[in-house]
Amino acid sequence: MLKKVAILIACIASFAFAEMPAQHANMSASDANVSNSVNVSLTKNLKVNRQLTPLARRCVECHAEKTPGVVADWKMSRHAHVGVSCTDCHSQPADSPMAAKEPHPKDTDNHISVLVSPKTCAKCHSNEVKDFENSGHARGAMQMQANKGIVDLMYHYEGRDIPDLKHAPDITGCSQCHGSVVKMDEHNKPTKETWPIYGIGTVYPDGGVGGCKSCHSGHKFSIAEARKPAACASCHLGPDHPDIEIYNNSMHGHVFNAEGNEWKFDSAPGTWAVPDYRAPTCATCHMSGGVGDLNSTHNVSQRLKWNLWQPKSNLRTGGNETAVSEFLNTGKLNVGNPLAGNLNGPEAARAEMKQVCKECHASTHANNFFEVGDKQVLLYNVYNDEATKMLKELKEKKLLKDDPWADAFQRIYYVSWHHEGRRMRQGALMGGPDYSHWHGVFEVKNDIREMREIYERRIKTGKIEE
Repeated sequence: MLKKVAILIACIASFAFAEMPAQHANMSASDANVSNSVNVSLTKNLKVNRQLTPLARRCVECHAEKTPGVVADWKMSRHAHVGVSCTDCHSQPADSPMAAKEPHPKDTDNHISVLVSPKTCAKCHSNEVKDFENSGHARGAMQMQANKGIVDLMYHYEGRDIPDLKHAPDITGCSQCHGSVVKMDEHNKPTKETWPIYGIGTVYPDGGVGGCKSCHSGHKFSIAEARKPAACASCHLGPDHPDIEIYNNSMHGHVFNAEGNEWKFDSAPGTWAVPDYRAPTCATCHMSGGVGDLNSTHNVSQRLKWNLWQPKSNLRTGGNETAVSEFLNTGKLNVGNPLAGNLNGPEAARAEMKQVCKECHASTHANNFFEVGDKQVLLYNVYNDEATKMLKELKEKKLLKDDPWADAFQRIYYVSWHHEGRRMRQGALMGGPDYSHWHGVFEVKNDIREMREIYERRIKTGKIEE
């Protein structure tokens, strides 16, 4: 009898699902939660019945037609699940430096901005924003715009000082990773020279710093997306910092590329750990919690012992207190310690990183790996010390050209640290042997020999070769 009842119940359930529209029959449990609280299906008769204000409902209903992709992303987000709407992020006080001059919708007193600053995100995600402000990521735009050499490269040497064209190398290239300092036009809308932008260190008119959507793309803001290597690869690639290429060259990348699509990437913050994955991604090593007693962090510098992006590798010695207002007012960079890292110092940073390693590896494995990797970093410093000594002497003797990109010595010096030197160091500490050696130290060795030849010739003749 019980068996017959069970069969009957199964049949009734199957008939019920057969009558459901396809989009509902295929919904995940999280989608069902959204459907029960907010109807955000992409139909012209969109109805929103719970948790949203009348104004927010108008936004969703209109944008379901005007920008359906935006609403589709929002529908799938945790924001939609808990009733966080367009107005919670985009509405601004009328006197906000980011608010458009005209109300929107026109028959309201609501002012909006296409910009969403981390100051808005911090209303709910204060710890994440604070962590971020102590990271090297936070300096992305400020460091670039306050560096005369980089500004000259973008606007003068690359952009050729052509008024209507000189910003192109910046906004299509540099700022899309580093971030821009967003400027507003006469209608209080962002200028084309500074927006749209996905850069990690974007500085907003309200003083907020950061690019949350650089990793959690809008309007879904997926945690799973941010945990996959592709989130970092959009910036950490290429000749100067080929981190995704190094990762793919490593055993970690090999395992991920073989089976990473099967791993669990949507665990709650602080719980994402083995066996959700079999090998680490960028986010595992630099951000994840749930590993031993490690807490998750948005300070991607917190577990780094060395600063590997500068001409010389120095130990990271602390945090990074941002001073955005001074930068906005004076254009000068004052963001605390340029060696942003662990507030307790470089050895504490290394201890945290080793704790991640020990989730899969024995202590001897992790200790040996980092000890030898550090030696490769120190070997690079030997090369850079020699190169820098020659550069300083040539400068003192006025044997360098004013245009650094027309000067063979200065070009090679730049490439030796900014390209080959970074690859040598980052390859060593990320397990990428081809980048540590052939793309790294082998090229640095060639660079120093070329610089010696130019240095000796100029010192001997007292002249710069034509």
